[in-house]
Amino acid sequence: MNLPLLSTIAIRAALAAGQVIQKAVNEDVVVEQKQGGESYASQVVTAVDKACEAIILSELIPTCEEFDLALLSEETEDDGSRFEKDFFWCVDPMDGTLAFINKRPGFSVSIALVAKDGTPYIGVVFDPVTHTLYHAVKGKGAFKNDRPWSPECTNPHLTYVTDRQLKDTPQAAEINSFLQEQVETLQLNGVKEINGAGAVLNALRVLENGPACMLKFPKKEQGGGSIWDFAATACIYQELGLPATNFNGGRLDLNRKESTFMNHEGVLYFNWADR
Repeated sequence: MNLPLLSTIAIRAALAAGQVIQKAVNEDVVVEQKQGGESYASQVVTAVDKACEAIILSELIPTCEEFDLALLSEETEDDGSRFEKDFFWCVDPMDGTLAFINKRPGFSVSIALVAKDGTPYIGVVFDPVTHTLYHAVKGKGAFKNDRPWSPECTNPHLTYVTDRQLKDTPQAAEINSFLQEQVETLQLNGVKEINGAGAVLNALRVLENGPACMLKFPKKEQGGGSIWDFAATACIYQELGLPATNFNGGRLDLNRKESTFMNHEGVLYFNWADR
């Protein structure tokens, strides 16, 4: 598998989709609803999401043919080929659509290459607001704007990164208890909250604001993000030697057979390993 070439193609696709978003960011967009999880954020889609997907797939589909890769993309029905091929592209054409609709930062393009066993091999994320490109290739390290990246972890407080405010989150008391345990263990000066982005940029905000974490408890209801919300950033964390796991510390199920949703196991990303 030619990972350097595939990484270059994924970066090109992400940047092209980012340009689509940048041109549309100040325009009024029509919001449609689709089948998703229990949250409103997972049920909204716009023409921009679909345009981003089209331009990304125009880059990736030729590689599927050349390298015998499968494809899983948020706005296209899952055809199950990811269970048959050795690797699959995992695409979120625009994560954080709700933030985009509300014209606030928090949306991004996410592309990953994942092995059939769920191991991420390539992770690419582009933030079109800050023009920041993050990427990683298995065994080659993590990069920010094409430079080797090793995030600092120097804040005196714990940053809790979340899509919606803690006070509006189910199981808020349990989350707060978890956070306070980490504050005590790490001997920090309390908790500060950053909220409002999609899962992809939230994971990167954890890296940019360490010590920090984002988490989702396991639950029965469909939701908790989908495979494409976590695959690319899991690769970046992997290359940084930082944990991107299910809530109980186990390996993320990035090729789940029953569903693309991650509610069954939850997620836990944190950045305090060096303290």
